[in-house]
Amino acid sequence: MMTENRLRRLLNEGKPSVSTRIWSTWPFYTECVGATGNYDYMEFVAEYAPFDQCDLENIARAAELYNMGTMFKADLQNRAYVAQKAVASGFQAINFADHRTADEVRETIAMVKPMTDEIDGLYGCPRRRFISSPLGVSQTEHIKRLNDIVLCFMIEKKAAMDNIEEICAVPGVDMVQFGPSDYCMSRGWDRTGHTEEFKAAERRMIEVALRHGVQPRCEINTPEEAQYYIDLGVRHFSLGDQLAKLKELWAHEGAKMRQIADGLL
Repeated sequence: MMTENRLRRLLNEGKPSVSTRIWSTWPFYTECVGATGNYDYMEFVAEYAPFDQCDLENIARAAELYNMGTMFKADLQNRAYVAQKAVASGFQAINFADHRTADEVRETIAMVKPMTDEIDGLYGCPRRRFISSPLGVSQTEHIKRLNDIVLCFMIEKKAAMDNIEEICAVPGVDMVQFGPSDYCMSRGWDRTGHTEEFKAAERRMIEVALRHGVQPRCEINTPEEAQYYIDLGVRHFSLGDQLAKLKELWAHEGAKMRQIADGLL
């Protein structure tokens, strides 16, 4: 089992990080990402994809083979349950969707912090991988592991942007990430017609986060897009998305191949 939280170490050392997003629970894909040696961690976008708890353990194991960290993207409504199960399975970071207020963020942070005299958390001592296996950790080590879990919050609602100063001031918020599609939807917009507006909101999120010592994390589709965010002070990137890359192949390259095939008729 992987005892070091790689993303936490990078945050503590002030170093950049690179990740990518995976939809599939087949651990083979996680292994393929890890084998490249290019990624500090992978994000399983559980908000979008079906999964069970055995899947989560297998994804974590596959990442551990390559000393690669893991992030789990959680829905809002059942976030306590799925986040705790992801952590128990071996995930090292949680990306929480759809939060709007600082009080919601505080409530969520308590769900994944240890329940001790010193820490007002709600996470106990479940006898899962890191406790019950032959290589399991002690309870003291379990407490440290929970405190090392990296907590990221999506800023993707108008209300979240209205409360961005208060959210970034909450102790325990490690990272924030802007969500343009949900942000535009919360404004009643189609994002295709409001690029300048949502880009301005994203820049404000980045500025506020850095001022509060919170690290902004940005999704990009190509490495060339990184410089825009680097100039804004961003050092943490999620490059590419498994489904988006496949859709690009199927739609664009597939259309070219369809034309070639039809030309043979």
